[in-house]
Amino acid sequence: MTIIPVERAELRFAPWPWPFADRQRAEIDAHFANLMRGHPALWNGQVLLLNDFAVSGNAIHGACFETDFASFIAWRDWGWPDRATYNCFSAGALIGSDGGFLLGVMGDHTSNAGSIYFPSGTPDPRDLTGGLLDLDGSIWRELAEETGLTADDVAADSGFHVVLDGQRVAVLKMLRAHLPAAALRARILAHLAAEAEPELADIRVIRGPDDLDPMMPAFIIGFLTHAWREGLA
Repeated sequence: MTIIPVERAELRFAPWPWPFADRQRAEIDAHFANLMRGHPALWNGQVLLLNDFAVSGNAIHGACFETDFASFIAWRDWGWPDRATYNCFSAGALIGSDGGFLLGVMGDHTSNAGSIYFPSGTPDPRDLTGGLLDLDGSIWRELAEETGLTADDVAADSGFHVVLDGQRVAVLKMLRAHLPAAALRARILAHLAAEAEPELADIRVIRGPDDLDPMMPAFIIGFLTHAWREGLA
């Protein structure tokens, strides 16, 4: 795993027919139909993936293309068989004023049930602005949807931390809340309780290595370890 600080994300939209999705259409559709039997709330919308990227000149550069969620989820579930494609997404590394990180436990109805993440999501066409993938905008949208928080509640660091973890390219931005972690958790839980079907089932406060959980993806554990080592918290 590699973690690289950058100032900018310059990811352009370039339509491209994904050979994996075309070649395995029948198998993909069958896999998604099977998933929906256990998770009927899943929706086969459009998402954006990378098929070209590099980190250089204090920025991440690359090109993204549009595909359907069913193809993305099959590619993920089958162990990323197309190694020329990447799941690039942004996430808000939410931290309370007392240094406690806050992560959400994904609800049972989601495709990542039980996993523990920062506010994040696979980008979709709503995140395109002027032909570029707006990762900042994606962070703010996911933060509001998952936690009810807005830019008034946090101060965002400039730049990002790009975490390279196999086919995952996680672009994280530190979001420093004005409230301590416990008070922030209580506020987010109140927001979740008011929603008919919240995306998150719980909020965890993570203060050090003893709080790490095997339900956290490797890139989350890698970033948290990096943040504590480098004094980002």
